[in-house]
Amino acid sequence: MKLSRRITNLTEGGSDGWEVFYRARRMAAQGAKITELTIGEHDIGTDPAILEAMHQAAMGGHTGYASVPGVRSLRQAVASRVQAATGVPTGAENVIITPGGQAALFAAHMAVCDPGDTALFLDPYYATYPGTIRGAGATPHALQTRAEDGFQPRRTGLFEAPQGARSLLINSPNNPTGVVYDRAAMEAIADLCHERDLWLISDEVYDTQIWEGKHISPRALPGMAARTLVVGSMSKSHAMTGSRIGWIVAPEPAVAALIDLATNATYGVPGYIQDAAVFALGQGSALEEQIAAPFRRRRQIAARLLEAQNLVGLIRSGGAMYLMLDIRATGLSGVEFANRLLDERSIAVMPGESFGRAAAGHIRVAMTVADDAFAAALTTLLDFARHIARQENKVGQ
Repeated sequence: MKLSRRITNLTEGGSDGWEVFYRARRMAAQGAKITELTIGEHDIGTDPAILEAMHQAAMGGHTGYASVPGVRSLRQAVASRVQAATGVPTGAENVIITPGGQAALFAAHMAVCDPGDTALFLDPYYATYPGTIRGAGATPHALQTRAEDGFQPRRTGLFEAPQGARSLLINSPNNPTGVVYDRAAMEAIADLCHERDLWLISDEVYDTQIWEGKHISPRALPGMAARTLVVGSMSKSHAMTGSRIGWIVAPEPAVAALIDLATNATYGVPGYIQDAAVFALGQGSALEEQIAAPFRRRRQIAARLLEAQNLVGLIRSGGAMYLMLDIRATGLSGVEFANRLLDERSIAVMPGESFGRAAAGHIRVAMTVADDAFAAALTTLLDFARHIARQENKVGQ
């Protein structure tokens, strides 16, 4: 018996990009002491007050089927948050609650793409993007950004997109680079969507982690609200990664169709988790800033360490919990560097190649361990890079 081509072709028979992460976890399970700087998982747990709200909701009986689009109070809380941040009129009817941001990405592509449609996305990209698009039956097509441009999308590169595409997926603040797309980039993206009649799917799960500049939601640009689906999540903003609570903000007809999809796919999100999310959003920006603060500090720690050397380059990041480091001067690829760093220094990072061709020769470092451990790991990483560079120079002589 054969499985469907849709499910067996998610990675086109190749890498899913997570090999170094899986290997680090296996090593740790076997007793090795590994410093993991791989995935975007907070080193603090969900706030106890949020867990208490979840507990009280469950004990209070909100454990049966919840409303498939999401409980009204949560849909309204998300709408109010989005409207306050962007100035775009947003109501509960513009919001559907999903089992996390990943489910929202899949649902958004299911909503706007027919089988065989070309779905565009920007490179570097979060590792699941191509597989998510294939899973929805569309054909992924990457548009390259360049390290030389700080991985900012540029008009020329965007308009190299093939004619006839149906959608464009963007992510700002960006995972893996931490780059916050500037106004010129967002306006070029909007112009492309208008000219080519594209749906825009905007992954904004890192919108509370802004270190420099300003987050611009493209839904707020002229004429874009009618063609934009915004993906959001509690995972990064409230350290609720395991709670699997996300959303899509979209035009009302799209939300109505997405409700039909959810009825036949997920049948909603547990009510007691939604109640906890309502409580968490009710704490306002103070809690979001508290969750973001460790990454702001660690970014400053990294900047000081990297400024003291000139071998490893730092892509100027304006947000998110990651650093993108340029290690091309070592002579190694990102994959080679990450595997050797794990084997020889017991530090796990993600190769840039896991996130597309544009990030080749880079590594992504998640700032997800305590400050002192992070500083020690980054110091070791930089020492390792110098060691490799010396080795490579000797070989070349």
